[in-house]
Amino acid sequence: MYEQQIQEDILFFMLYAAVTMLSLIACCYLMFRKGNAFAPDITTPPRLRRWTIAFLAIMTLGHLWYLPSYFLPPGNEQLMCKLLGGLFDCLTTIPFAIAILFTMLQDRKRSLWPIAVMMAPLVAGMVICIATFNTDIMPMLLLYIQVVGIGLIIYMVHEVIRYGRWLRDNYADLEHKEMWQSFVALTVILVAFGIYVGGLRWPAYEVIIQVCDIIIICFILWRVETLSDLSSPQALSDTEEEDTESSEAMENGGLSQHIQDKIGLLLQKHCIDTQLYLQHDLTLMQLAKAVGTNRYYLSLYFSCQGITYNAYINNLRINHFVEIYSKAVASRRPFTAQQLAHDSGYRSYSTFSLAFKQRMGESVSGWVKKATSLQS
Repeated sequence: MYEQQIQEDILFFMLYAAVTMLSLIACCYLMFRKGNAFAPDITTPPRLRRWTIAFLAIMTLGHLWYLPSYFLPPGNEQLMCKLLGGLFDCLTTIPFAIAILFTMLQDRKRSLWPIAVMMAPLVAGMVICIATFNTDIMPMLLLYIQVVGIGLIIYMVHEVIRYGRWLRDNYADLEHKEMWQSFVALTVILVAFGIYVGGLRWPAYEVIIQVCDIIIICFILWRVETLSDLSSPQALSDTEEEDTESSEAMENGGLSQHIQDKIGLLLQKHCIDTQLYLQHDLTLMQLAKAVGTNRYYLSLYFSCQGITYNAYINNLRINHFVEIYSKAVASRRPFTAQQLAHDSGYRSYSTFSLAFKQRMGESVSGWVKKATSLQS
């Protein structure tokens, strides 16, 4: 029994050391490597990269701080070590994890001061526990953390849904920008958060925490590598001139039919006739400049048509795919659906497949089979 306990302790400390080294290596990688190894064509949001570096550095320091508590005998010294570690988590680890969640959503720059407000009661409570060397209020602090976690979930779900609408309204290519990764990030971090708060008496609690740390490190490292930077002008707020025009348009009940017809003609001339929609990563701002209007008017035009900017561009691209597919079949030249999708403006075939199914009501392979049978 004693030998088995020693073996379990050795395995745990090997896991603990591996997590510490992994967080340190990931931190150094993001700090010193300029480009991305996994997705070299992606430019990472600098703000997200900085917050992630800080979070990984804090995770490394936290592991180093908690390490002596595993060797101290149960008593005052071990308790004080854990209380100071809890204060460290309240001041750094938890707020920085929330900041990463906020930063992943690039539709606007969210203020971080509410995080400090949320964490202030926790920090005050931990300071009281340390000063009085008494943990009687700890259940209240854990309950408060749970309430904060539930509130954060509700807020983030609302903001992620809003972020998804913003993406569809402003971007035609959603690869590396999809909102579901933000839901995954929220789930992973909050599950680990819940385990951290509620699993203090679990037999395998410490092991589960280390496994969660590995998942968090790998996920946020991957997310930083694959998330495109959207902090270009189209991701910022409108100019003062556009705000004035926007207010006037709202006062007039939206765009008049005359303006809608004019924008429709401009889109035909500068987007459809020139096949501008085939440009990869074409944004609403870029299209507005090409058409000769502002982003708000163009967005309002699509809203009046009952579609989003993303749907408008996808419709044009899929129509183009159908056209060049028919020509390729008629000329009997070799081709692949992947190549035709790329020629139709899509970087990712999976993005094309999803858009095609939404537009045509069936999969690409199913449509190709029907089209081939009709032409044979």
